[in-house]
Order: sequence, then structure tokens, then C-alpha cells
Amino acid sequence: MKKYIAEMIGTMVLVLMGCGSAVFAGNMADTVGAGVGTLGVAFAFGLSVVAMAYGIGGISGCHINPAITLGVCLSGRMNTKDAVMYMIFQVMGAIIGSAILFALVSTGTHEGPTATGSNGFGEGEMLQAFIAETVFTFIFVLVVLGSTDPKRGAGALAGLAIGLTLVLVHIVCIPVTGTSVNPARSIGPALFQGGEAMSQLWLFIIAPFLGAALSAGVWKFLEKDK
Repeated sequence: MKKYIAEMIGTMVLVLMGCGSAVFAGNMADTVGAGVGTLGVAFAFGLSVVAMAYGIGGISGCHINPAITLGVCLSGRMNTKDAVMYMIFQVMGAIIGSAILFALVSTGTHEGPTATGSNGFGEGEMLQAFIAETVFTFIFVLVVLGSTDPKRGAGALAGLAIGLTLVLVHIVCIPVTGTSVNPARSIGPALFQGGEAMSQLWLFIIAPFLGAALSAGVWKFLEKDK
């Protein structure tokens, strides 16, 4: 149970800090993250991962992302039961993080906790968004699998490598979809925003899972001994 609770806390922190950077540090009158810019929001997500990697990594491995959990499971590094429980607690953590943002916004002057880029793009851009979320999740999860590999991984530096990769992904993907690459990170905010966020939520679940499954298959091929 401790590892499940750790995943819940870690995902809560990711949503609270990452989405919170867009809500409070961004200029809501313009585009999300305008105050701190794309780099600011990107680093908020990446640094959240780095912090949690060294905070709860020793307990749960710090997936804090159902797509990563799926990739790890398909790679044979964890059983299905644990994978399902991880995903459930990750979504719970995302909802808690979103609820905290909702409470903060409701008592202040900002307009809403889900104007965070987790969902939302113009009509006719669905295919572009699907491709982006699939490809960038593939890249992100592949780095996770490679850097945490017991034999070929980055050891103690894995958390830093993963966090910086998430920064890189956000820098490129924020203008396209706002960047999710994490179903839990989208589910939590969407539940509070409703409307368009809920109608587009399917994409932010299916595309990351597809990218994760592809990365698991590629990594299993790459790690095979000759």
C-alpha cells in the first residue's frame, strides 16, 4: 500500500506544481503560461518529476504517470495488479491536486484550475494533437525505460534524466496540445473544467497509452542481448 500512496502523492505534486505554474504564474488574460513563458511551465513539470523521483523513487519508482506504468508493465518489470493499482492511485492524486488548485482559484482572482494546457486545441487539429501526444509520450517513456534499466540505466541520475526529458517534451509540445503525455494529469483537471476538456479527454488517455505501448515494444527489442 505504501507504494500506491507514494504514487498518489507524487502525481498530486506533479499536477499541483505543473498545472499551478500555468494558472498562477501565467497571464490568464492571454495564453496559458504567458507570464513565465513556455520554458517556465516546462521546467515546473520537469522539476516536479525530479523532486518526486528523489523523494518517492525509492518507494514506488516514481512513475506518477499511467503511461509510464503501462510501459513498465509491458516491459515485464511489474505485474498487472500493481500496474492497475498504480494507475488508480495516480488518477486519485491528480484529482486531489486539481481539487487543491480549484480551491485556490475559487478563493482568489484566477479563472480556473484547468486552464493549464492539459486539454484544449482548435477544431480540425485533432489528428495533429493525437500524433503529438503519441510521439512525445513514446519519447518520454522510452527515456524512462532506458534510464531506469537495471543493467544499462543511469542509476542515481535517472531522475534527473527523466525530469529534463519532460522539460524538453513540454518545450516542443506546449504550443501543439499544451502537453499532457500523462492520462492522470489530464483526467484530474478535466473533471473540474468539464465542457471541452471532458469531450477531448479520450485523446489524452488513448494517445499516451499508445505511445507508451510502442516505447515498451521498442525498448524490449533494443535491450535484447545479441
